[in-house]
Amino acid sequence: MGDDPADVRAAGLAGRADEVVRLRALLSGTGPRSGLVTGPPGIGVSALVDAVAAGYDGPVHRARGASWEADRAGGVLAQLVPGVAIPQDDAFAAAGAVAAACAPGARTLLLVDDAHDADPWSLQVLSTLVHHHPALALTVVLTARPADGAPGVADLLRGVVATTIALRPLDSRAVAAVAAARGITLGAAAAERLARHTAGSPRHVLALLDELPGEVWADPHARLPAPPEVAASVVHRRAALSGPARALLDVVAVLDRPGEADEIGAVTGEPDRVLAALAEAARSGLVARAGSRWGPAAVPADPMVRAAVLDELGPDVVAVLRRRAGEVVDDPTRRLTLLAGAVAGRDDALAAEIDNRAAEEAAGGAWSTVATLLTEASRLTSDRRLREERLVRAVDALVGAGECRSAEALVPVVEATRETPLRGAVLGYLAVLLGQAGEAAARLGSAWEQAGAGETDRASAALVAQRYVLHALARGRGDELVTWADRTIALAGADTPPGVEAAAIRGLGLSAAGHPEQARAAYVAVSEQVRRGAQVQRVTMGRGWLHLLQDDLDRARTDLESAVPTTVLGGSARISLWALAWLTRTRFLAGDWDGALRAAEQGRSLAARSGMALVAPLLEWTAAQVHALRDEPELAERAALAAEAGGSEYEVARVPALLARAHVAEARADYPAALRALEPLRTAGGSTAEPGWWPWTDVYANALVMTGELDAAEEFLDPHERLAARRGHRSSIARLGYARGRLLGARGDHEAARSAFEQALRVADRLPHRYDRARVRFAFGQTLRRAGKRRDADAVLSAAREMFAGLGATVYVRRCDRELKAGGVHAGARGDRTATELTPQERAVADLVTQGRTNRETAAELQVSIKTIQYHLTRIYTKVGVRSRAELAVRLSGG
Repeated sequence: MGDDPADVRAAGLAGRADEVVRLRALLSGTGPRSGLVTGPPGIGVSALVDAVAAGYDGPVHRARGASWEADRAGGVLAQLVPGVAIPQDDAFAAAGAVAAACAPGARTLLLVDDAHDADPWSLQVLSTLVHHHPALALTVVLTARPADGAPGVADLLRGVVATTIALRPLDSRAVAAVAAARGITLGAAAAERLARHTAGSPRHVLALLDELPGEVWADPHARLPAPPEVAASVVHRRAALSGPARALLDVVAVLDRPGEADEIGAVTGEPDRVLAALAEAARSGLVARAGSRWGPAAVPADPMVRAAVLDELGPDVVAVLRRRAGEVVDDPTRRLTLLAGAVAGRDDALAAEIDNRAAEEAAGGAWSTVATLLTEASRLTSDRRLREERLVRAVDALVGAGECRSAEALVPVVEATRETPLRGAVLGYLAVLLGQAGEAAARLGSAWEQAGAGETDRASAALVAQRYVLHALARGRGDELVTWADRTIALAGADTPPGVEAAAIRGLGLSAAGHPEQARAAYVAVSEQVRRGAQVQRVTMGRGWLHLLQDDLDRARTDLESAVPTTVLGGSARISLWALAWLTRTRFLAGDWDGALRAAEQGRSLAARSGMALVAPLLEWTAAQVHALRDEPELAERAALAAEAGGSEYEVARVPALLARAHVAEARADYPAALRALEPLRTAGGSTAEPGWWPWTDVYANALVMTGELDAAEEFLDPHERLAARRGHRSSIARLGYARGRLLGARGDHEAARSAFEQALRVADRLPHRYDRARVRFAFGQTLRRAGKRRDADAVLSAAREMFAGLGATVYVRRCDRELKAGGVHAGARGDRTATELTPQERAVADLVTQGRTNRETAAELQVSIKTIQYHLTRIYTKVGVRSRAELAVRLSGG
């Protein structure tokens, strides 16, 4: 999520900004707070906690658990508060003694490292301390690996802490930041290679950065070794294995995917001993069991184990094993890649065979496999022109698979080749996925001209046309997309890879162009056409996206969830990322906000690995909205900044960034900022004007009303309402009805406002869009209360509050509470109030202004005029007997 703050980078905690924020949050607030920081060895738990503790200006008491001291009751407590007598038989008394030792007037930090080895009595006392001393300014932070503790220790740790911070492996961005702190500049592809190779372990990342020369990071083909510590451990453990287990490990290391038992036995020549050898190798930690439809299978425990074993064997032995494996595996693609790995020089016959196999894999859309095959074919090819062509095609396949980091690393090599339509199509395709609209247009335009617009080179023209399909999709130009899709199919044929991929997107173009029925029919047809292979993932993703656009959230969720995995049939990371982006949105609309954040995080990880900048803002848009509604402003702001980071001119990246900024502004009732964010969309055209594609029109119209621009709101709403009705797009009708009700209420036409809201609810309540249903009710309740319909307002607002509470929308729960309180239905009779007491509305105003809100912000929050706020403040000051906001804040706080 964006760049790390400077203080985090300086502390050597690159990639840990979220964790730093959460840990620092435990050091503020009132009452006792507690947290557990956990992760595997080498993940940086100690570095994180030490850095945060070093920057804390309050008292810090530290202790460390040790397995040989775990039987000494109170040992950890004795380290935390040395010299204090701790009772050994009464947890309440012991907790009281620790509490008394904490410094008064400042929050005390009690930090216990390796808490999985702490004595149980100390953990029990700490649990009592945080749960039974509510007024104590205290933070307890434990670091632990619960799996390493004695039986029952995990339960004890959970009894102490309220928050768990589990450190994740570093992603490529964090790895690049770690390298930069070491004075090493890593390109995106190199950072991704290092992150994958080390499984994101900071310890191993640092070891390789310190060990390897700088030129290694510039070479995309350089093989990374295991860090010295890992290599020594692997060599030692490998030597301790029996002969059959060692032979199994060696074979597994040279195979390109999980080795099945029969394959391993055929290569080692000892098929009867494979299962026993696998069990032994797995116990050593060098091999991991893998599932296979054919029975037991094995892989190296991680890439570093593989590298250490290959280095130990040497290239001659590795070549022999690969050749032997290539002769026994059944799958033709695996056979060829293994045989290629056994050849050090050129082999044109093998290269041609590999190229033919790549064409067969391409027919099914398995682009990652195609990229591997063509890279090997290029390496084995003698003729320079053919070698370059195969390499360019390999890069094209990498882009098709969404592996942009790897493709970017090879751009200089591609640019050094002669200029051809293929070269332009490849570089243009990559530019699209990187969000570089101008670069893509120039590259694709030149390639189209070189191909004679299909008149002289139909095959190349078809490839360029198919890339224009994605370019048009990213621009939100539905008519253009359909035109280029039809050209692709005409030039290449409906059953070719370009034709199928164009057809898989064509329905979205029809939708963006305003033809929803034709879009549905297009997906029915292409779903019948494509029933197997990797292309199914593309069709399923596109169909799920269309279901989302057309308000069918259940079908959207089913399709998008099934389109995420890439492990079956060679699916594409590019398609997976699109699926995750729209799955994030689908879950948000359906009310599964935790699920939405999980999908967004999964998508962020994939975007960081793949380098596909184009789709990243889609993920951040929803994340920003969820965090803003949950009153997590720092996380919301970081997501909004991350959405804006690419600065892409493509609609599919730019619009979500604007929406993220508008949602953050709306959550804090800053309606002028929401208007500024969305103003560029008024004249954007394309799919931004099409109902269902981008839900911005209701946000903009509502902001116009809330800032008093009623005539502008009327002028804006009318054409969008008519278009939504013409399309029959239900969620757009409901959302715009909500804005229409706001406008009518602001104009004082209360009966028309009620009618507009009730119509919006009739539509919304037939949809699964939980947030939208709550949002309409909230606006309806506010409008009813302003019209003096307090009891009606109370019922509607109570329902909205319940819905918002179920979603975790803290911001709107508070707003509902203020509205309900200001309505006064349950506040007692008005005659019971003394002259100096504040009315519910006055109390709402007072609460907001004492929080630092300006009169304009308070008016927007309460949906009244600024003059009304000024009037209320005058009455409040008179009743309370103060002359300023500062005095009012002191008086209301009891000071």
